[in-house]
Formats: sequence, C-alpha cells, structure tokens
Amino acid sequence: MEKLTANQVNTSVDICGITLDNPVIPASGTFGYGYEFAELYDINLLGTFSFKGTTLEPRFGNPTPRIAECTAGMINSVGLQNPGAEAVKNEELPKLRKVFHKPVMANISGFSVEEYAKTAEKFDDEQQIGWFEVNISCPNVHGGGMSFGTDPKAAAAVIDAVRRVTTKPVLAKLSPNVTDVTEIARACEAAGADGISLINTLLGMRVDLRRRKPVVANIMGGFSGPAILPVALRMVYQTAKAVRVPVVGMGGVSTADDVLEMMMCGATAVEVGAANLIDPFACLNIVRALPEKMAELGIKDIKEIIGIAAGAK
Repeated sequence: MEKLTANQVNTSVDICGITLDNPVIPASGTFGYGYEFAELYDINLLGTFSFKGTTLEPRFGNPTPRIAECTAGMINSVGLQNPGAEAVKNEELPKLRKVFHKPVMANISGFSVEEYAKTAEKFDDEQQIGWFEVNISCPNVHGGGMSFGTDPKAAAAVIDAVRRVTTKPVLAKLSPNVTDVTEIARACEAAGADGISLINTLLGMRVDLRRRKPVVANIMGGFSGPAILPVALRMVYQTAKAVRVPVVGMGGVSTADDVLEMMMCGATAVEVGAANLIDPFACLNIVRALPEKMAELGIKDIKEIIGIAAGAK
C-alpha cells in the first residue's frame, strides 16, 4: 500500500450542516472574541472557534484570586466575566469580522431560561454566527450555568427555549459534574439540540498551606488541562453512543494525537481549551500537525475515524 503524504489527507468535517476545513476549535473562555489572537496568526486556519461565554447583561466576574495551578492542569473561577450581549454584538463582532471570515460559534449562558433565550434571540440575526453553544455547565457561577446542566428537565427547558428563538444549530454544552452525562445529553437532544459539546471543567479546589485557606476566592473552580483528558474521552465515548446528533469533544486536549483520540471516541470536532492559555499558538500547531499525523497513521479522510473506537454510528 502506498504511503500517504500530508497533502493527500482530508481534514474537513461537518457540524450541523456547516463544513469546517478541520476539526480544531479553540474553546470558549480561552480565545476571547478571536481578534486578539488574529494579531499573532491567521485564525482563518482554524476550523472555527467558540467565543467567550456571553450573558445578556455585562458581568464583572468572580472576586480574585481566580486561578490556581495544579499538576497537569489549572483551576479557574473567572465567573463568566464579559461585556454583555449588546456590547458583543455592537463592538466585538464587528472587530472579529475584519479578521475572521468563517462562521463562529457563539457561547451563551444565563441565570434563567428566559435569559438564555433572550441572549440567543439578540444574536440570531448575526450572519457570522454559525452555531449557538449553550453553556449549561459552568461550575463558577452561583444560580446559573451548571445548575441547569445537572438536571435533565432543567437542561431540556433551556435548550427548548433557545431552539424556539433561532433557526441556527444549537449545541448543548454539558457538565462532567453529574452521575450520568448520557441522561442529560438525551434530554437535550429530545428538546431540540442539534449537537452536544462536552466536557466543561471538573469542579475542583486547592488550599494555600501557609494561609490555610482555599487558593481561589470562590473556594472552588473549574479544573481543566491535560489531567482531565481520560475523563473527557470516557464521557465523549458514552455520549456519542447515546445520541444521534454530532458530538463536539473537549477536555485536556493539547496535541494532534489528542484530537484524533477524541474523534475515535465519537467526536465530530474537537475544542482546545487550557492549552491556549499556556501557548497562544497551541491550536495553530495542532492544525499544522494534524495532516502529518493522519498520513503517518494511514488516515486518508478524518471523517472515517469518527466513533471508530466505539463502533461507528
């Protein structure tokens, strides 16, 4: 059999009817609103990206300190700091349009079902927004985010409300801080979700031995980084087998190998989170390495490996 070369492989994937040149997506909260990274490299080389978690009203976020270092990871408790939907629509997206010429993923969050719907509705006429990634899984916000994502009925109510106000594809972003993630995933699918993205961060904490107090002012925060990859792979595998809609996998991904492993577990595309905070070129490096790794492994079309470790759907 003739050995493949990098220029012979196909990295394109399809998420809810929209084609991506490759499956690499910087995750929400690690890539701002995109144009900041456009100063470093051409972000059009990415499949797409998920912009910073946005709420209807501006949020200052949680008190500091918000970050704690961990072995093979980090804890953050930023608390959805963002300028609010109106400012994102009028200020951030016009700046993005100048440097990014592909559909972008809009990550939205809220503190009530109505707020999620109003935020989605506000962005529905934005042509550049290709998908809504509905964050029902943020562990850093009291009374919002994860409180919706740990109960199937509450999760379904949010997805149903967003589904009613937009014709754009809706992805439900799920929390790993549950007993059975597939129960939540199936509830979201039944409520009209066009796709599932997971996992968000695990809930964790660190203690300052000298101060004898938690490092993070909010006590607990979202644990991310390479240490959570095995947990993410397991949950993506379970979810991909449980639903019929596409799955976007994330959690601890930092290399092209990780992307392929995630896709073999059932992910159609893969988000890269904490790695961007360590190296702003992380996603660019993965995009460049992916064809070489595919050629090395004899993968001509990346779509062929989606779910192969689970018995393709």
